[in-house]
Amino acid sequence: MSSRIVVVGGGTAGARLAERLPVTLLGEEPHAPYNRVLLADVLAGRYGPEVIALPAPRGEAARRGVRVTGIDRAAREVRCADGTRVAYDRLVLATGSNPVLPPLRGLTGGDRLPAGVHAFRTLDDCLALDAQAGPGVRAVVIGGGLLGVSAARALAARGAEVVLAQQGEHLMERQLDADASELLRRHLAGLGVEVHTECRVRGLKAASGAVTAVELADGFVLGADLVVLACGVRPRVGLAVEAGLDVRRGIVVDDRLRTSDPYIHAVGDCAEHDGRLYGLAGAALEQADVLADVLAGGAAAYRGTRALTRLSLDALELAAFGEPVPRAGDDTVRLTDATRGAYRKVVVRDDRLVGGVLLGDLGAVGTLARAWEGDEALPDAPLLHLLTHDGGS
Repeated sequence: MSSRIVVVGGGTAGARLAERLPVTLLGEEPHAPYNRVLLADVLAGRYGPEVIALPAPRGEAARRGVRVTGIDRAAREVRCADGTRVAYDRLVLATGSNPVLPPLRGLTGGDRLPAGVHAFRTLDDCLALDAQAGPGVRAVVIGGGLLGVSAARALAARGAEVVLAQQGEHLMERQLDADASELLRRHLAGLGVEVHTECRVRGLKAASGAVTAVELADGFVLGADLVVLACGVRPRVGLAVEAGLDVRRGIVVDDRLRTSDPYIHAVGDCAEHDGRLYGLAGAALEQADVLADVLAGGAAAYRGTRALTRLSLDALELAAFGEPVPRAGDDTVRLTDATRGAYRKVVVRDDRLVGGVLLGDLGAVGTLARAWEGDEALPDAPLLHLLTHDGGS
Protein backbone atom coordinates (compact mmCIF):
# COMPACT_ATOMS: atom_id res chain seq x y z
CA MET A 1 0.00 0.00 0.00
CA SER A 2 1.56 3.26 -1.12
CA SER A 3 -0.91 5.80 0.28
CA ARG A 4 0.14 7.72 3.36
CA ILE A 5 -2.30 7.00 6.19
CA VAL A 6 -2.02 9.27 9.23
CA VAL A 7 -3.93 8.38 12.40
CA VAL A 8 -4.49 11.03 15.07
CA GLY A 9 -4.97 9.34 18.42
CA GLY A 10 -3.33 6.34 20.05
CA GLY A 11 -6.31 4.94 21.92
CA THR A 12 -8.22 1.73 21.25
CA ALA A 13 -9.34 2.56 17.71
CA GLY A 14 -6.11 4.23 16.59
CA ALA A 15 -3.94 1.44 17.97
CA ARG A 16 -6.09 -1.20 16.25
CA LEU A 17 -5.63 0.52 12.90
CA ALA A 18 -1.89 0.75 13.49
CA GLU A 19 -1.88 -2.97 14.22
CA ARG A 20 -3.67 -3.76 10.97
CA LEU A 21 -2.07 -1.28 8.55
CA PRO A 22 1.23 0.58 8.06
CA VAL A 23 0.34 4.06 9.31
CA THR A 24 1.85 7.10 10.94
CA LEU A 25 0.31 7.15 14.42
CA LEU A 26 0.34 10.48 16.26
CA GLY A 27 -0.45 9.98 19.94
CA GLU A 28 -0.80 12.85 22.39
CA GLU A 29 0.00 10.73 25.43
CA PRO A 30 3.67 9.98 26.20
CA HIS A 31 2.89 6.28 26.68
CA ALA A 32 2.75 3.54 24.09
CA PRO A 33 -0.87 2.58 23.21
CA TYR A 34 -2.61 0.68 25.99
CA ASN A 35 -5.93 -0.96 26.81
CA ARG A 36 -8.05 1.62 28.66
CA VAL A 37 -10.56 -1.05 29.68
CA LEU A 38 -7.98 -2.48 32.09
CA LEU A 39 -7.04 0.79 33.84
CA ALA A 40 -9.17 -0.11 36.88
CA ASP A 41 -7.24 -3.38 37.21
CA VAL A 42 -3.97 -1.43 37.17
CA LEU A 43 -5.30 0.88 39.88
CA ALA A 44 -6.48 -2.12 41.91
CA GLY A 45 -2.95 -3.53 41.76
CA ARG A 46 -3.85 -6.59 39.68
CA TYR A 47 -1.69 -5.60 36.72
CA GLY A 48 1.33 -3.44 36.13
CA PRO A 49 1.05 -0.74 33.43
CA GLU A 50 3.23 -2.80 31.10
CA VAL A 51 0.67 -5.63 31.05
CA ILE A 52 -2.02 -3.49 29.38
CA ALA A 53 0.21 -2.35 26.50
CA LEU A 54 -1.27 -2.96 23.03
CA PRO A 55 0.64 -4.52 20.10
CA ALA A 56 3.26 -2.27 18.51
CA PRO A 57 2.13 -0.44 15.34
CA ARG A 58 3.09 -1.71 11.91
CA GLY A 59 5.18 0.44 9.60
CA GLU A 60 6.45 3.66 11.13
CA ALA A 61 6.83 3.68 14.89
CA ALA A 62 4.15 5.60 16.77
CA ARG A 63 5.11 9.17 17.59
CA ARG A 64 4.33 9.71 21.25
CA GLY A 65 3.65 12.98 22.99
CA VAL A 66 2.65 14.67 19.73
CA ARG A 67 -0.34 16.99 19.90
CA VAL A 68 -2.03 17.76 16.62
CA THR A 69 -3.25 21.37 16.56
CA GLY A 70 -4.87 21.67 13.14
CA ILE A 71 -5.75 20.14 9.79
CA ASP A 72 -4.91 21.79 6.48
CA ARG A 73 -7.42 20.09 4.23
CA ALA A 74 -6.26 21.86 1.07
CA ALA A 75 -2.63 20.76 1.54
CA ARG A 76 -3.65 17.46 3.18
CA GLU A 77 -1.40 18.02 6.15
CA VAL A 78 -1.81 18.04 9.90
CA ARG A 79 -0.05 20.63 12.03
CA CYS A 80 1.57 19.58 15.30
CA ALA A 81 2.32 21.61 18.41
CA ASP A 82 6.06 21.03 17.95
CA GLY A 83 5.93 22.92 14.65
CA THR A 84 6.10 19.90 12.38
CA ARG A 85 3.65 19.05 9.61
CA VAL A 86 2.69 15.56 8.54
CA ALA A 87 1.28 14.96 5.05
CA TYR A 88 -1.47 12.44 4.42
CA ASP A 89 -3.38 10.82 1.60
CA ARG A 90 -5.93 9.54 4.09
CA LEU A 91 -6.38 10.99 7.57
CA VAL A 92 -8.09 9.11 10.40
CA LEU A 93 -9.36 11.00 13.43
CA ALA A 94 -9.34 8.65 16.41
CA THR A 95 -9.23 11.45 18.98
CA GLY A 96 -11.46 9.68 21.50
CA SER A 97 -13.21 11.61 24.24
CA ASN A 98 -12.51 13.83 27.20
CA PRO A 99 -13.87 13.36 30.72
CA VAL A 100 -16.76 15.63 31.60
CA LEU A 101 -15.88 17.94 34.47
CA PRO A 102 -19.05 18.78 36.41
CA PRO A 103 -19.88 22.41 37.30
CA LEU A 104 -18.84 22.18 40.95
CA ARG A 105 -17.79 24.93 43.30
CA GLY A 106 -14.09 24.69 43.93
CA LEU A 107 -13.06 23.42 40.52
CA THR A 108 -10.61 25.82 38.90
CA GLY A 109 -10.91 26.81 35.28
CA GLY A 110 -9.01 25.26 32.41
CA ASP A 111 -7.34 21.88 32.74
CA ARG A 112 -6.07 22.39 36.27
CA LEU A 113 -7.71 20.53 39.12
CA PRO A 114 -7.04 20.90 42.86
CA ALA A 115 -4.46 18.46 44.21
CA GLY A 116 -6.12 15.15 44.99
CA VAL A 117 -8.86 15.61 42.37
CA HIS A 118 -8.57 13.40 39.31
CA ALA A 119 -10.46 12.25 36.28
CA PHE A 120 -10.10 8.55 35.46
CA ARG A 121 -9.57 8.37 31.73
CA THR A 122 -5.87 7.99 30.96
CA LEU A 123 -2.89 6.03 32.21
CA ASP A 124 -1.53 9.24 33.73
CA ASP A 125 -4.80 9.63 35.66
CA CYS A 126 -4.43 6.04 36.83
CA LEU A 127 -0.81 6.53 37.91
CA ALA A 128 -1.70 9.71 39.79
CA LEU A 129 -4.47 7.90 41.65
CA ASP A 130 -2.16 4.96 42.29
CA ALA A 131 0.38 7.25 43.95
CA GLN A 132 -2.21 8.49 46.43
CA ALA A 133 -4.47 5.49 47.01
CA GLY A 134 -3.89 3.27 50.01
CA PRO A 135 -5.24 2.09 53.37
CA GLY A 136 -7.10 4.78 55.29
CA VAL A 137 -7.24 7.28 52.41
CA ARG A 138 -10.68 8.89 52.22
CA ALA A 139 -11.82 8.69 48.61
CA VAL A 140 -15.02 10.05 47.08
CA VAL A 141 -16.02 8.91 43.60
CA ILE A 142 -18.49 11.25 41.89
CA GLY A 143 -20.52 9.35 39.30
CA GLY A 144 -22.08 5.90 39.47
CA GLY A 145 -21.77 4.77 35.87
CA LEU A 146 -19.51 2.02 34.59
CA LEU A 147 -16.37 4.11 35.11
CA GLY A 148 -17.30 5.27 38.59
CA VAL A 149 -18.17 1.75 39.74
CA SER A 150 -14.86 0.46 38.36
CA ALA A 151 -12.90 3.23 40.10
CA ALA A 152 -14.69 2.69 43.42
CA ARG A 153 -14.02 -1.05 43.31
CA ALA A 154 -10.35 -0.50 42.49
CA LEU A 155 -9.82 2.04 45.29
CA ALA A 156 -11.56 -0.25 47.79
CA ALA A 157 -9.22 -3.05 46.74
CA ARG A 158 -6.33 -0.75 47.70
CA GLY A 159 -7.75 -0.28 51.18
CA ALA A 160 -9.18 3.20 50.72
CA GLU A 161 -12.34 4.31 52.53
CA VAL A 162 -14.58 4.83 49.52
CA VAL A 163 -17.83 6.75 49.13
CA LEU A 164 -19.56 6.65 45.74
CA ALA A 165 -21.98 9.53 45.05
CA GLN A 166 -24.45 8.94 42.22
CA GLN A 167 -26.88 11.67 41.18
CA GLY A 168 -29.28 9.26 39.47
CA GLU A 169 -31.69 6.84 41.05
CA HIS A 170 -29.43 3.80 40.70
CA LEU A 171 -25.98 2.66 39.66
CA MET A 172 -25.07 2.12 36.01
CA GLU A 173 -28.40 3.47 34.79
CA ARG A 174 -27.44 3.04 31.12
CA GLN A 175 -26.85 -0.71 31.50
CA LEU A 176 -28.84 -1.97 34.50
CA ASP A 177 -32.40 -1.93 35.71
CA ALA A 178 -33.25 -1.08 39.31
CA ASP A 179 -33.14 -4.66 40.60
CA ALA A 180 -29.74 -5.44 39.10
CA SER A 181 -28.43 -2.13 40.36
CA GLU A 182 -29.52 -2.97 43.89
CA LEU A 183 -27.59 -6.25 43.75
CA LEU A 184 -24.56 -4.33 42.50
CA ARG A 185 -24.91 -1.83 45.34
CA ARG A 186 -24.96 -4.65 47.89
CA HIS A 187 -21.88 -6.19 46.34
CA LEU A 188 -20.01 -2.89 46.47
CA ALA A 189 -21.08 -2.46 50.10
CA GLY A 190 -19.55 -5.86 50.80
CA LEU A 191 -16.28 -4.54 49.37
CA GLY A 192 -16.45 -1.57 51.73
CA VAL A 193 -17.86 1.00 49.30
CA GLU A 194 -20.49 3.33 50.78
CA VAL A 195 -22.98 4.09 47.97
CA HIS A 196 -25.28 7.12 47.91
CA THR A 197 -27.80 7.39 45.07
CA GLU A 198 -29.98 10.42 44.25
CA CYS A 199 -27.09 12.34 45.72
CA ARG A 200 -26.10 15.64 44.11
CA VAL A 201 -22.66 17.09 44.77
CA ARG A 202 -22.53 20.86 45.18
CA GLY A 203 -18.81 21.52 45.39
CA LEU A 204 -15.36 20.75 46.67
CA LYS A 205 -13.51 22.23 49.61
CA ALA A 206 -9.76 22.66 49.60
CA ALA A 207 -6.96 23.93 51.80
CA SER A 208 -3.50 24.93 50.57
CA GLY A 209 -4.52 23.92 47.06
CA ALA A 210 -5.50 20.35 48.00
CA VAL A 211 -8.98 18.89 48.30
CA THR A 212 -10.24 18.27 51.84
CA ALA A 213 -13.94 17.57 51.45
CA VAL A 214 -16.90 17.13 49.13
CA GLU A 215 -20.02 19.17 49.87
CA LEU A 216 -23.40 17.67 48.98
CA ALA A 217 -26.46 19.66 47.92
CA ASP A 218 -28.20 18.92 51.23
CA GLY A 219 -25.30 20.51 53.09
CA PHE A 220 -23.68 17.28 54.26
CA VAL A 221 -19.90 17.27 53.98
CA LEU A 222 -17.78 14.22 53.18
CA GLY A 223 -14.15 14.38 54.22
CA ALA A 224 -11.91 13.54 51.26
CA ASP A 225 -8.22 13.11 50.61
CA LEU A 226 -8.94 11.93 47.07
CA VAL A 227 -11.77 12.70 44.64
CA VAL A 228 -12.43 10.88 41.37
CA LEU A 229 -14.56 12.62 38.74
CA ALA A 230 -16.38 9.90 36.80
CA CYS A 231 -19.18 11.97 35.30
CA GLY A 232 -19.09 10.70 31.75
CA VAL A 233 -17.15 11.61 28.64
CA ARG A 234 -17.57 13.97 25.69
CA PRO A 235 -16.24 13.29 22.17
CA ARG A 236 -13.12 15.23 21.22
CA VAL A 237 -14.22 17.04 18.08
CA GLY A 238 -12.25 20.28 18.23
CA LEU A 239 -9.95 19.43 15.31
CA ALA A 240 -12.92 18.45 13.16
CA VAL A 241 -14.88 21.59 14.03
CA GLU A 242 -11.92 23.86 13.24
CA ALA A 243 -11.40 22.01 9.94
CA GLY A 244 -15.02 22.60 8.93
CA LEU A 245 -16.12 18.96 8.99
CA ASP A 246 -19.71 17.98 9.70
CA VAL A 247 -19.99 17.65 13.48
CA ARG A 248 -23.11 17.12 15.56
CA ARG A 249 -22.54 15.44 18.91
CA GLY A 250 -19.59 13.62 17.31
CA ILE A 251 -17.82 13.70 13.95
CA VAL A 252 -20.43 12.50 11.48
CA VAL A 253 -19.37 9.46 9.43
CA ASP A 254 -21.04 7.22 6.85
CA ASP A 255 -20.95 3.44 6.51
CA ARG A 256 -17.38 3.66 5.17
CA LEU A 257 -16.40 5.73 8.24
CA ARG A 258 -15.86 8.77 5.98
CA THR A 259 -16.45 12.28 7.24
CA SER A 260 -17.81 15.10 5.07
CA ASP A 261 -14.29 15.27 3.60
CA PRO A 262 -13.74 12.06 1.56
CA TYR A 263 -10.03 12.04 2.47
CA ILE A 264 -10.74 12.10 6.22
CA HIS A 265 -12.24 9.29 8.31
CA ALA A 266 -13.18 9.05 11.99
CA VAL A 267 -13.47 6.07 14.32
CA GLY A 268 -13.99 5.37 18.00
CA ASP A 269 -15.46 7.61 20.67
CA CYS A 270 -15.24 10.75 18.53
CA ALA A 271 -17.28 9.28 15.64
CA GLU A 272 -21.06 9.60 15.25
CA HIS A 273 -22.56 6.98 12.96
CA ASP A 274 -26.22 6.98 12.01
CA GLY A 275 -26.92 9.44 14.81
CA ARG A 276 -25.29 7.30 17.47
CA LEU A 277 -22.23 7.66 19.70
CA TYR A 278 -21.01 4.40 21.22
CA GLY A 279 -18.22 5.15 23.69
CA LEU A 280 -17.43 1.44 23.94
CA ALA A 281 -14.23 -0.43 23.23
CA GLY A 282 -16.10 -3.06 21.22
CA ALA A 283 -17.51 -0.46 18.84
CA ALA A 284 -14.11 1.24 18.46
CA LEU A 285 -12.49 -2.07 17.52
CA GLU A 286 -15.24 -2.99 15.07
CA GLN A 287 -15.05 0.43 13.40
CA ALA A 288 -11.26 0.20 13.15
CA ASP A 289 -11.49 -3.25 11.55
CA VAL A 290 -14.01 -2.03 8.97
CA LEU A 291 -11.90 1.03 8.20
CA ALA A 292 -8.76 -1.08 7.83
CA ASP A 293 -10.54 -3.05 5.12
CA VAL A 294 -11.81 0.15 3.47
CA LEU A 295 -8.36 1.73 3.41
CA ALA A 296 -6.91 -1.48 1.98
CA GLY A 297 -9.34 -1.26 -0.92
CA GLY A 298 -12.00 -3.60 0.43
CA ALA A 299 -15.76 -3.30 0.31
CA ALA A 300 -16.51 -3.51 4.05
CA ALA A 301 -19.22 -1.29 5.51
CA TYR A 302 -20.02 -0.41 9.10
CA ARG A 303 -23.64 -1.02 10.08
CA GLY A 304 -23.42 -0.28 13.78
CA THR A 305 -22.27 -2.31 16.77
CA ARG A 306 -24.29 -4.67 18.93
CA ALA A 307 -22.05 -5.75 21.78
CA LEU A 308 -22.32 -6.68 25.43
CA THR A 309 -20.78 -4.64 28.21
CA ARG A 310 -18.85 -6.87 30.60
CA LEU A 311 -17.37 -5.98 33.96
CA SER A 312 -15.57 -8.05 36.56
CA LEU A 313 -15.91 -6.84 40.15
CA ASP A 314 -13.83 -9.27 42.14
CA ALA A 315 -16.23 -12.14 42.84
CA LEU A 316 -19.05 -10.54 40.83
CA GLU A 317 -19.33 -10.85 37.05
CA LEU A 318 -21.66 -8.57 35.12
CA ALA A 319 -22.85 -8.46 31.51
CA ALA A 320 -25.44 -6.09 30.05
CA PHE A 321 -26.68 -5.14 26.61
CA GLY A 322 -29.37 -3.19 24.83
CA GLU A 323 -32.45 -1.93 26.65
CA PRO A 324 -32.78 -3.44 30.14
CA VAL A 325 -36.10 -1.69 30.83
CA PRO A 326 -39.03 -3.06 28.80
CA ARG A 327 -41.56 -1.01 26.87
CA ALA A 328 -45.28 -1.70 26.89
CA GLY A 329 -45.92 -4.93 25.03
CA ASP A 330 -42.42 -6.37 25.50
CA ASP A 331 -41.93 -9.84 26.92
CA THR A 332 -39.66 -10.12 29.95
CA VAL A 333 -38.17 -13.11 31.73
CA ARG A 334 -36.32 -12.65 35.00
CA LEU A 335 -34.62 -15.10 37.35
CA THR A 336 -33.30 -13.99 40.74
CA ASP A 337 -31.29 -15.91 43.32
CA ALA A 338 -30.82 -13.48 46.21
CA THR A 339 -28.80 -15.94 48.31
CA ARG A 340 -26.17 -16.26 45.56
CA GLY A 341 -26.46 -12.65 44.43
CA ALA A 342 -27.37 -13.82 40.93
CA TYR A 343 -29.76 -12.06 38.57
CA ARG A 344 -30.73 -12.81 34.96
CA LYS A 345 -33.14 -10.87 32.80
CA VAL A 346 -33.96 -10.60 29.09
CA VAL A 347 -36.31 -8.30 27.21
CA VAL A 348 -37.84 -9.53 23.94
CA ARG A 349 -39.69 -7.39 21.39
CA ASP A 350 -41.27 -8.77 18.22
CA ASP A 351 -39.45 -12.10 18.64
CA ARG A 352 -36.07 -10.38 18.92
CA LEU A 353 -33.81 -9.92 21.91
CA VAL A 354 -33.56 -6.17 22.65
CA GLY A 355 -31.89 -6.12 26.04
CA GLY A 356 -30.72 -8.04 29.04
CA VAL A 357 -28.72 -8.14 32.24
CA LEU A 358 -26.70 -10.95 33.80
CA LEU A 359 -25.26 -10.43 37.25
CA GLY A 360 -23.32 -12.98 39.27
CA ASP A 361 -23.97 -15.92 36.95
CA LEU A 362 -22.87 -15.61 33.32
CA GLY A 363 -23.59 -19.18 32.32
CA ALA A 364 -26.01 -18.07 29.60
CA VAL A 365 -23.95 -15.19 28.25
CA GLY A 366 -22.71 -17.08 25.19
CA THR A 367 -26.23 -17.90 24.02
CA LEU A 368 -27.47 -14.39 24.69
CA ALA A 369 -24.50 -12.75 23.00
CA ARG A 370 -25.10 -14.71 19.81
CA ALA A 371 -28.83 -13.92 19.83
CA TRP A 372 -28.23 -10.22 20.49
CA GLU A 373 -25.34 -9.66 18.11
CA GLY A 374 -27.04 -11.63 15.32
CA ASP A 375 -30.31 -9.66 15.68
CA GLU A 376 -32.23 -12.64 14.34
CA ALA A 377 -35.68 -13.92 15.21
CA LEU A 378 -35.57 -16.13 18.29
CA PRO A 379 -36.51 -19.82 18.08
CA ASP A 380 -39.91 -21.00 19.26
CA ALA A 381 -38.46 -22.42 22.47
CA PRO A 382 -39.78 -20.83 25.70
CA LEU A 383 -38.02 -17.60 26.67
CA LEU A 384 -36.92 -19.21 29.90
CA HIS A 385 -34.62 -21.36 27.77
CA LEU A 386 -32.53 -18.25 27.01
CA LEU A 387 -31.69 -17.83 30.68
CA THR A 388 -31.22 -21.45 31.67
CA HIS A 389 -29.26 -22.74 28.70
CA ASP A 390 -25.51 -22.74 29.34
CA GLY A 391 -24.16 -21.32 26.12
CA GLY A 392 -20.66 -20.77 27.42
CA SER A 393 -18.95 -17.48 28.11
